[in-house]
Formats: sequence, C-alpha cells, structure tokens
Amino acid sequence: MTARPVEEYVVSDPAGGPYAITTGPDGALWFTLVHSGRIGRFAPGQDSIHHQLAPDSGPTVICAGPDGALWFTQYRAHRIGRITTAGEVTEFPLPTARCGPFGIAVGPDGALWFTETAADRIGRITTQGSVTEYPLPRTGAFPSAIAAAQDAMWFTMNQANAIGRIAMDGRITVHELPTEAAAPVGVTLAHDDTVWFTEIAAGQIGRRTPDGQITEYPLPDRQARPHAITTDADGTAWFTEWGGNRVGSITDDGIITVHDLPTPASEPHGITVGPDGALWTALETGALARLAPTTAVTETTNSAVLTEKRNLS
Repeated sequence: MTARPVEEYVVSDPAGGPYAITTGPDGALWFTLVHSGRIGRFAPGQDSIHHQLAPDSGPTVICAGPDGALWFTQYRAHRIGRITTAGEVTEFPLPTARCGPFGIAVGPDGALWFTETAADRIGRITTQGSVTEYPLPRTGAFPSAIAAAQDAMWFTMNQANAIGRIAMDGRITVHELPTEAAAPVGVTLAHDDTVWFTEIAAGQIGRRTPDGQITEYPLPDRQARPHAITTDADGTAWFTEWGGNRVGSITDDGIITVHDLPTPASEPHGITVGPDGALWTALETGALARLAPTTAVTETTNSAVLTEKRNLS
C-alpha cells in the first residue's frame, strides 16, 4: 500500500450512485448518478450541480463529445443522452429495443461509439443523432466498455472472455483472452495504441500490444474486482478496484501500485484524469476521490454496476 494523498468530495447522498466520470470541455468534472437518474458537474471550490433525467433512466458511462457537449448512455432507458455545459439535455432513442447501452467514447471519425450489452451490438451515433448498429459475431457476449484507437474502436466482451476491435467500416475482429472466465470490463488505449483492460472476475489487468501480444498481470489482491481503467499523459494505466476499495496503476513493465481509499467500502467505479492532472474516481457511495499527482512506493507482480450488469461490478 502507499501513502499517496487522497481527498474525497461529497457530491450526492449515498442513494445517488456516482458511477462514471470524465473531464468536460468546461474544465469541470462531469459524472453520472446511476441510481437517481442524474448527471452531475463538479469543480473544486464549488458546489456540485445535478441535472435530473428520468429517475429510472440509469445514466451510466459519460464522455466529452466532439461538439463541446457531454454524451452518455442510459442503460435502463435504452437511449443515448447529450448534455451541454449549460445543462440542456437531448435524448436519442435507439433502433434496437431494450439494448442496454453501457460504454461510450468518441471515435477517430468524430462520431460517438457505444456498446449494446443486451443486444450484442456496437452502435455509432453522429452528433446529429443518426444511429447505425453493427452486430457482433458472438451471442451473449455482453459488450461493455469501449475506447478509441487511432483508426478503430476497442471494446470488452464481458461474457465472451474476449476483447474486440471494430474498424470505422464496421468490420469486427475478436481476440480471445488467455484466462478463462476473466470477465473483462474496462478498456483504454495508450498513445501507441496499446490496449489496457480490466479482468474483473480474474483479478487481473490485461495488456495487448499493437503487434497482438496479450499479457495478463495478476493484482496483489486477486479479489479486488478491477473495474474501470484510463491512461495518463505518461502512458501509465490507472484502474479502480471496486472490491478492494483502492485505485491502482500499472506501467508497461508490469509495476503495480495500489492506493487505499480513506472511506471503507466506497465502491470506486469510473476513473479519469482531471483538469488538474490528478486522478479522479467516482465512488458509488456518494463522493468523488482525488489522488494527488505525487510519486509513490510500488509493489510488483511477476506475471507476464449494478447487479443487473452480471460481472460488471
């Protein structure tokens, strides 16, 4: 464990459920409140602001869009949402009923790409609201998080034990994982298109290099249930340990650092690099946690959301 400074900022009551978090175009932190159907905005030194959606809509993952607005999935309402920094909300219904959109990210083509967990599809929506859906070559795959490479999107297939790549023309390639029933969830890309992902059921972090080599790194606590993952400016991958109440990082050479969160059982989910260069994570119990950007002691391994989301939390 390390003594890296951690601060917590209460942004909702425990029933609100802060889930995913991103840095907005206005320099504030934007987050979803999955249980109460709200989108939140927070800047240190200011009170958090909440924008109410339908209470049972289940806003889940959120990202900054290419149009100066924030885009998010509504897992229970089966819609894609858009919110401006002024709080104006637009909602887009999806062609496939009860598709369960979860992950969302901006693609290299300037559109928003998202996963449909219950429909085994990857979706694409333009900033004007035009939607295209691409079926996966697997059934019951439960596609989860999604992230952009330089020329494609990568996504996890939580129930198919694989990660997938979809090109801008819709062609999909599936890459099996070495560990059975690893249940991958979070995914992120480094600047060199190295893919990092979490294996929530295996207690491991996975890495796929551009030449196709997949390496899995067991965490010191195999019951930590790693969930979301992001990369910082140095290419280090940062992840949340939902079951371990920690935030961790891993370098290209497999050095893992873990940081205890001050509040027990705070349920860390989404994670992002904030406008201040610190790591911020959403705690489902009602707060945002900030890890100060300082040097920390490390420990090394030697190996080359909801209950309805199955193995997503």
